[in-house]
Order: sequence, then structure tokens, then C-alpha cells
Amino acid sequence: MNQSVPLPVARILDNPVMLLIARICVSLPFLVSGLTKLFDWQAGESEMLRTGLHPAWAFTVAVTATQLAGSILIIANRGLWLGAGALGVFTVLTNFIAHRFWEASGDARTTQLNSFLEHWTMSAAFILMVVVYVRDRRPGTWR
Repeated sequence: MNQSVPLPVARILDNPVMLLIARICVSLPFLVSGLTKLFDWQAGESEMLRTGLHPAWAFTVAVTATQLAGSILIIANRGLWLGAGALGVFTVLTNFIAHRFWEASGDARTTQLNSFLEHWTMSAAFILMVVVYVRDRRPGTWR
């Protein structure tokens, strides 16, 4: 840990439980969305239709599988790079499909722009998770 970080803070951040909590928090929106689609298939298909994706059932299968598999890989810390990569790419692609702020006006434009930017932030969080994962496994780094 960096020596400019106070020791109590460094101990908290260096705790594997803290990293588990972070992995759960970053994955949670995707896990909940995937489970919601799994248990309410019709709502998942309706979501695909609202965004113009056809056939809705095929996109629902792909989205549900990506969200659940990616979340599980991240939370389990097994194949984290794959889960984070899948959800990161999924988030970027989804952003251009579901949050087209440039087509909206007024308050709707602001809302869509905020969602668009929040999703970029989530994609960046996936990148940072992989960086931490890789650095944590290299000898002599961050220790």
C-alpha cells in the first residue's frame, strides 16, 4: 500500500473482504437485472422490444446469460477479467442502444445523458477491477 495512505485506511482497503464487497457492489445491478429477467421472462422481452431489439427472446437470452455469468465470475473472483470484460463491453454497447440522449430533449435528455455517463463510469470500474486483480497477482506490487 502507498505510504501516504493512513495505516487504518490501508488495512481496510487491503482486506480481501473489502474487495469482495466492492466486487458485489459493482456487479449487483447486473446480477439483479439478470435474475429479474430470469424470473420474469416476459418483462425481459418487453425491455428488449422497448429498445427495438428483435427477436426479443434471443436478446433476452443473451442479455440474461451475460449479466448472470459476468456477475458470478466477478463475485467469485474466478475469471474476473472475463466477467468484467463481458459486462464492460455489454455496458458500453447497451449505452448506445438504451440511453440515446442525443435523440431526447428537455428533462429526458438530461436524464438520458446522466444514465449514459453513469454507465461509462461502471465500465471504468470494471477496468479498475481487472487492474487490481492483475496487480494483486504480480510479485512485488502494492505490497
